Amino acid sequence: MDRLPSSDLERFVTALWLERGLSDNTRQAYKRDVEGLSRWLSETGRGDAMTASEADIQAYLGVRLKDGRSHRSISRLLSSLRSFYQYLVREGDVVSDPTQYLERPKPSRPLPKSLSEAEVERLLSAPDPSVAVEHRDLAMLEVLYACGLRVSELVGLSVQQLSLNQGVVRVLGKGGKERLVPLGETAIDAVADYTRSARLDLLAGKQSDVLFPSTRGRVMTRQTFWHRIKLYASRAAIDGSLSPHTLRHAFATHLINHGADLRVVQMLLGHSDLTTTQIYTHVARSRMQALHEKHHPRG
Repeated sequence: MDRLPSSDLERFVTALWLERGLSDNTRQAYKRDVEGLSRWLSETGRGDAMTASEADIQAYLGVRLKDGRSHRSISRLLSSLRSFYQYLVREGDVVSDPTQYLERPKPSRPLPKSLSEAEVERLLSAPDPSVAVEHRDLAMLEVLYACGLRVSELVGLSVQQLSLNQGVVRVLGKGGKERLVPLGETAIDAVADYTRSARLDLLAGKQSDVLFPSTRGRVMTRQTFWHRIKLYASRAAIDGSLSPHTLRHAFATHLINHGADLRVVQMLLGHSDLTTTQIYTHVARSRMQALHEKHHPRG
């Protein structure tokens, strides 16, 4: 079988130390990467590393990716092979570098943290509406989940942006773009109840256009609201780290799980590009797959 001559590989490893001062562990990792390629090329009848083409290298990286290697691991593997072929070109052992035009694999976007519908119900049940601050927080959570707002959009809402009669909120999103988002009956009732009582208590006679004022009657900071969410998540025994956009993610995921059109969700979220919204189809699909595997007799 064709294999890479050990002398060529040892010269490469020595060069890594002489030229770049790499540690022994790093040099051995590079060596294993090149040996792995050489072994695969031989086993698949593609020749050896000295004659490998760009298509051969690409195929090898694809096999390693299918074997479960992470994108980061594949990127490191490509770096090892690129260093090897650049060395061979410098030494005149090969004419061209087959890795020259290969791009590092782009890592897949991580799925956003979301909540199940049961967890959302627990979270929304956590605030105590008999306490003015928590009554405000309850209304905020209801609006956040009902509309899928960004936290910055939520805390910046003015009274004029809501029409409880029409059941819509006028949202000023990124870049000053405006969109109308329906509130839903539960959120309408929550805001109406809050504005009749708790909001007046919080303002204590002060005049303000802020829909959800802080205890000082000003616009609440995103950080303050986020601390409030973590408080209620703790009460609701919701495990795991939540992000400031968790309820926004839940809003989108639950809509798609219930059959909402992707472009409608895009408009509700205020995404300028549909590809940004498409990640939620992956979330929904992964949840459905998990449910199938858990409950289907042949899952």
